Amino acid sequence: MDLETVKKYLEKGVGADGDDKNASTINGMPSRFFENFIMQGLHVDQIEKGRVLCSMKVPPRLLNAGNFLHGGATASLVDLVGSAVIYTYGVSTSGVSVEISITYLDAAYVGEEIEIEAKALRVGKTVAVVTVEFRKKKTGKIIAQGRHTKYLTAQSKM
Repeated sequence: MDLETVKKYLEKGVGADGDDKNASTINGMPSRFFENFIMQGLHVDQIEKGRVLCSMKVPPRLLNAGNFLHGGATASLVDLVGSAVIYTYGVSTSGVSVEISITYLDAAYVGEEIEIEAKALRVGKTVAVVTVEFRKKKTGKIIAQGRHTKYLTAQSKM
C-alpha cells in the first residue's frame, strides 16, 4: 500500500480541503460515550471482592473487518472490567493504566455469548494488577487473556 492510501485510510471523513466531515457528529457525542459504546449489553453475573464475572452477546458494532470481536474492543473491555474489579476493594479510584497486555487465542462472532472474568492479583497502596479472561460461554474455550497494571493515586490522610 502506498503512503497516500495509508493516510486516506487513517483520515476517514477528512475531505480534500482538510475539513473533518465527521467533526460535528463526533464532537456532539455525550461525555464518556466510548465506555457506553463498548459496554452496552454487558451483564454482571457475579461480583465479590477481587472478582467480577460478566457476560454479553457479541454485538455487530464491536466486530472487525473479519466479522469477529475486534481486538480493540477486547482491549477496552480488559481496561473497563479490569478497573471494575479494583473498585471491589473499596478504593475511590481505579487509577491510571500503566500496562495492558492481551493474548488473543480464538474468535467470538456476532450473537455469540461470551464470559468476561476479572480477578485481582494484587491491589496495594499504589499499584493494582488484574487479569481478565474472555471465554465462549457455551464451550468455556478461552478467546483472550489480558493483564492490566494500574497506578493508584495516593489517598490523602488529611
